[in-house]
Amino acid sequence: MLTPNLSYANLKESYLFYHIAQKTKAYLEANPDKHLYRMGIGDVSLPLAPAVIAALHEGVDDQSEKDRFHGYMPECGAPFLRETIAQYYGKRGVSLASDEVFVSSGASDELGDLLDLFDRSNRALIMEPAYPAYVDANIMAGRDIVHLPSGPDNHFLPLPQEGLDADLIYLCSPNNPTGAAYNREQLSQWVAWANARGAVILFDAAYEAFIEEDLPHSVFEIPGARTCAIEICSLSKTAGFTGTRLGYTVIPKDLERGGLNLNAMWVRNRTTKTNGISYILQRGGAAVFTEEGQKQIHDNIRIYKENARVLMAALDEAGIRYWGGKNAPYIWMQCPDGMGSWEFFDKLLNEIQVVGTPGEGFGACGEGFFRFSTFGDPADTREAAKRLLNLLK
Repeated sequence: MLTPNLSYANLKESYLFYHIAQKTKAYLEANPDKHLYRMGIGDVSLPLAPAVIAALHEGVDDQSEKDRFHGYMPECGAPFLRETIAQYYGKRGVSLASDEVFVSSGASDELGDLLDLFDRSNRALIMEPAYPAYVDANIMAGRDIVHLPSGPDNHFLPLPQEGLDADLIYLCSPNNPTGAAYNREQLSQWVAWANARGAVILFDAAYEAFIEEDLPHSVFEIPGARTCAIEICSLSKTAGFTGTRLGYTVIPKDLERGGLNLNAMWVRNRTTKTNGISYILQRGGAAVFTEEGQKQIHDNIRIYKENARVLMAALDEAGIRYWGGKNAPYIWMQCPDGMGSWEFFDKLLNEIQVVGTPGEGFGACGEGFFRFSTFGDPADTREAAKRLLNLLK
């Protein structure tokens, strides 16, 4: 008789954002006349940049002409896009070969698929609060997880400490959900620790385009990272590809463990398990990195940053402590009056129709905190901030 993967029995009953969706659905069914101000799930609200739309249309037109038609694409990514992304890194002083860049369908997919490279005996170090998929993907794989707590005392930026025992290190900077971002000296400590131990850092750089201070956008800005790190990035939040699905992963050829080269392993994995990403989508992705595309996506990012400023101004006036909002599209606030995070969620939903994300959903360290996304409609964000201030004053 077939035996299923029994590790699934160790998962929580429902995924965080599914649970939020069910709560909001029930509220709207009971209150059909109410409008919700959604600042929970980090989905974008602005359309794709015009340069991207033009490139997507050109890609579609190519598929209508025999001499320009594309069938199966290279499994690891079209050469034109891999080279374009390598050049993007080069502008920040990070030298990459184009075949160290792998085109993907997005960061979430890749963060799970990359676990194929590592034996189940490897322990995963996950800093909490954490993006829930980090934890769930490793539970599904039957892997032991080391939870490294963080909080206000270390500004939600934990550093290596004596006694840590793990092989895979998840770093997200700027962080989801807290918005905290490592500086070069702090990130260097993790790189040194990983190299000394022979561990591998899985560096989630999904929010690098939101950085406005002098902070590393990539782990590969840190000396020594090429021998201990894999970087995963996405165009979802950078360029609004949440519904279009495109990202990329960087695996340096210098990265080896147990006599195997991880870049070569990933080539073998992708050529076995995928048929590549659509030509049309890759044409659109390449447009993101053009001069015009960069200007247009940063015009959108400035709108999301203005949303953050509106929310932060309300929290400042209310005297609420918070993190993030500057280098990341998330604001991580302390719940008022010692309230629990789901208790605060219910209060906001029922009293002012504002939807956020309870911190408890990001792990035990998130209890008593709450996340707001700044990707919402600007008018809705202004109204939500006004309602939030009136509630908290």
